[in-house]
Amino acid sequence: MKNYLLMMLLLIMFSIICNAQETITGTIIHDNEEREYIMYIPASYDPTIASPLVLCFHGYTSSANTIMSYSGFNQIADTANFIVVYPQGTLLNGNTHWNVGGWTLNSTADDVGFTNALLDSISAEYTIDSSKVYSTGMSNGGFMSFLLACQLSERIAAVASVTGSMTPEIFNDCDPQHPTPVLQIHGNADGTVPYSGASWTKSIKQVVEYWVDFNNTTASADTTDIDDINTNDGSKVEKIMFTQGDSCSSVVHYKVKGGDHTWPGAWGNMDIKASAIVWDFISQFDINGKSECETEEDADDNEEDDDTGSIPTGTADKVFYNLKIYPNPSNSFITVERKDNASISYQITTVSGKQVLKGELKAEDKGIDLSDLEADVYVLRIGDRSVKIIKED
Repeated sequence: MKNYLLMMLLLIMFSIICNAQETITGTIIHDNEEREYIMYIPASYDPTIASPLVLCFHGYTSSANTIMSYSGFNQIADTANFIVVYPQGTLLNGNTHWNVGGWTLNSTADDVGFTNALLDSISAEYTIDSSKVYSTGMSNGGFMSFLLACQLSERIAAVASVTGSMTPEIFNDCDPQHPTPVLQIHGNADGTVPYSGASWTKSIKQVVEYWVDFNNTTASADTTDIDDINTNDGSKVEKIMFTQGDSCSSVVHYKVKGGDHTWPGAWGNMDIKASAIVWDFISQFDINGKSECETEEDADDNEEDDDTGSIPTGTADKVFYNLKIYPNPSNSFITVERKDNASISYQITTVSGKQVLKGELKAEDKGIDLSDLEADVYVLRIGDRSVKIIKED
């Protein structure tokens, strides 16, 4: 009996330990240099269930520990069930930084490669949902998030920048591989990263316009005023939304009128809580857009053709090269129905971006044979469009 009670006590203690939240200070070796990060694992983490992951990058001269302290993402993770990683930047002229071009042009740090290696390292030890990896950050960390959206987009589902922007180098070399939802929070009185831009940084208007154009959202914005619940903070907030983009992506800008270089909700503007807004926005999406993405035209087409088993392609069929794809899921062959006879090149990748199949659909071809693929979720890419497909046993 005593042994039984002891065993039960040990099991209870083990269960409590396993279900306790954990803050880990870790390192990896990248480019022959030890790179640091802090990772927060919420108590709700279950290794049998894939967890979303949020990368949170600190600002110039700041640190991983500092942004962890004021952002409050750990507390959000406790209730929303995701892992947060706070990477640590290296030194440039004695200041911590992320190599994003602009004022960091003299840096030799490969921060995109470091992030990629960090994701590999964490994914090897923890069960990460590779389709739900997001990036956010303050100031230089916001620039870094945009850099990842441009140069590591195969791993980043959505990004959110708080007081950051895009340097000319990021802007000119940006090459996203999928529609990328973007959230921008910025004060129009920011004295550190000017709202109207400078020689080393694009204006917020240019950044928003870039992603509106790339994501093919509505050209006109839906603008609303946020309630000025704190009249003593010297600022008000306007929410500017561009929606209905490819894969149901959107570009949202919280313009803090009178706002300086701050993290709203922590200091500065107190009408909004930046961290909560960031999570609410990015968590709507995975690497393929919104999981239930359907436009009005899709709905009309599906009502007329509901026996085909076709699925939403992320935008209206007309925009997606006049295609319908069915059945989905499929255990062998998917039909690609077209309204023209043009040849179409295609590529099928895993959700992490590894190519598993490619080819060209000619006029006489009716679809794609998936027989040799393992049962899994894949991404079918045609041109600059993509759609999730499921291969069954």
